Amino acid sequence: FDSYLTYLNTQLQPPDHRPAPVAAKRAVTISRQSGCGSHVLAEKLAGYLQARTPPGEPPWTIFDRNLMEEVLAEHHLPAHIAKYMPEDRVTEIADIMDELFGLRPASWALVEQTAETILHLAEVGNVILLGRGANLVTAKSPGVVHVRLIAPLETRVAHMQQFEELSRPAAAARVRREDLGRRRYINKYFQKDVDDPLLYHLVINTDSVPLETAARLIGELVLRPTAA
Repeated sequence: FDSYLTYLNTQLQPPDHRPAPVAAKRAVTISRQSGCGSHVLAEKLAGYLQARTPPGEPPWTIFDRNLMEEVLAEHHLPAHIAKYMPEDRVTEIADIMDELFGLRPASWALVEQTAETILHLAEVGNVILLGRGANLVTAKSPGVVHVRLIAPLETRVAHMQQFEELSRPAAAARVRREDLGRRRYINKYFQKDVDDPLLYHLVINTDSVPLETAARLIGELVLRPTAA
């Protein structure tokens, strides 16, 4: 949270006091199967990159749930809209009824606004963006590295049990629900298969590659002069 505030404060400084812009803006998108340890990896990656970032640049900042706060602020949307914005958790019927009765913007409009905010953050640079099709939104943006995290189902269920303190049946149900929701979100709004390896620079099995090692692999690719 402190890092998030520091990032925002850096961008809100008067123009004369902002750090001089750097030539190459770098960012990372992380697409993940549920229970792969994406949040822990993102924190390790942010630390790795921050330790190698010159003074004066914006701090490396993770955008996941707080991305929606940024979308609401940038597009002047009321706070209650946030409950409609998780990846594909609103049914088609609820989507149509709410749109007809004017309870919220159409889902396509929300996705467009989210994509605009993702692009703006990538343009500023030094961000790690989790989910929301960020790899597809920034597919043509130079300096952005796209990563997909995978792991066997049993491993992911065990992680969900441990970190969310759920029973095994509840953890398994949540993993399957989130995987399905993310797959449907990408298919519905981007007409892509989230499991297509050609959408990513790296596909990492976090059951085989320790998170510390994965963070270093991604970080080295991000910092390479030829990273694109």
